[in-house]
Amino acid sequence: MNPARRCSVLFSHMSSLGGQTARTPLLPVGAAPTVARFDHTGPGGGGGGPGGPKAPSGGSGTRTGTMAAPVGPMSGASSRFFGTMVQPDPYTKEDLELDLEPDLEPDQLLRECEEALQSRPARPHRELVRPRPGPPCSSKHNPPIRIMQWNILAQALGEGKDGFIRCPLDALCWHQRKYQILEEMLSLRPDVLCLQEVDHYHDTFQPIMARLGYHGSFLPKPWSPCLDVEDNNGPDGCALFYRRSRFSPLSTARLRLSAMMLPTNQVAIAQTLRCRVTGRRLCVAVTHLKARSGWERLRSAQGADLLQSLQSITAHGSGLEGAEPGAVPLVVCGDFNAEPSEDVYRRFSSSPLGLSSAYKLLSSDGQSEPAYTTWKIRPSGESRGTLDYIWYSQQALSVEGLLELPTEEQIGPDRLPSYHYPSDHLSLLCDISFREEEPHRLL
Repeated sequence: MNPARRCSVLFSHMSSLGGQTARTPLLPVGAAPTVARFDHTGPGGGGGGPGGPKAPSGGSGTRTGTMAAPVGPMSGASSRFFGTMVQPDPYTKEDLELDLEPDLEPDQLLRECEEALQSRPARPHRELVRPRPGPPCSSKHNPPIRIMQWNILAQALGEGKDGFIRCPLDALCWHQRKYQILEEMLSLRPDVLCLQEVDHYHDTFQPIMARLGYHGSFLPKPWSPCLDVEDNNGPDGCALFYRRSRFSPLSTARLRLSAMMLPTNQVAIAQTLRCRVTGRRLCVAVTHLKARSGWERLRSAQGADLLQSLQSITAHGSGLEGAEPGAVPLVVCGDFNAEPSEDVYRRFSSSPLGLSSAYKLLSSDGQSEPAYTTWKIRPSGESRGTLDYIWYSQQALSVEGLLELPTEEQIGPDRLPSYHYPSDHLSLLCDISFREEEPHRLL
């Protein structure tokens, strides 16, 4: 069966929930039909790199095309593709999923998503920009690694608890929103994908991403608020995916964060990987800290606990006896629920791990965070803030590109989420490269 046919079969195997589709190309004007990828061979398959220097074109208009047959959901007990909803124990040391050979074509699946979303306005157009002048660290033998961070908004919370009073309820329906989330991921083609508020891991994201060539890890919150919502899909949590053609796994740490020696409801995943192109190691972590005003001290304690764990992981992950913390380059992605003025932000920016926030590089002075990464309207009022970050080891890694944030006009007066954007948080994306290793690390 050819790849295009497999994509159509994937969607046809899903039981119906509504949603419309057509069989016409729907790439916006000016968008490249295929994102450039690097090619190489090795365990886990070949191809599938950082996605090239161009950002996707989303436009600000509406989608065009004729309406046709309904497309089914990506979940449901009757789906032959996704099977049972039984969830593996998230605290085991090894992932229980099987990594299948990739058999879905990303471009065709992206077109399927675009076709299913014809009744929705296009997502905001965002450019990929270089943060500073000067020659890049990336090269043919050191291609950039694309990292994506996104709180995708748990379906149960969006429909049942969060109270987005300016967002129409049908804009939050899963049978459409899932396509918008996948469309964003497929357009950006990350090598590593860090997600929060994932409550459709086992029935949607894990099976699809596995067939696209990714390996996934998931850790739910011990007491997820999703479970308080009627007809929920299980607990939400953090998920981390990496492209198997680009990385081989070395170790995975699933962390339940503590504060003042007591376990909390927040979690993190830290994955140590080996780049198949350069042979160098990289540790990537994803987390989601405690939300709401009044919990600043708890967030600070959770951040301190996570940093302590990461110091140990990056020292031991180097494979060198007596290695110092940070011996393995580190990327930490997350919804920290904290503005830059909070103590937890200062902890990360001054930690012995030598971390810096990537999105500061978009500012004119290179020292200021964006004005917002989330913007929503609830019954309590309008809320705009910077809560999401991509931290990186600035001595070992170089930021080659950043996906700019949409303007207030692009977001619109009703803010987020909306018909044209599926979450109350904006996705962040950066291309990073390994810096040349210091001589003492080569001895």
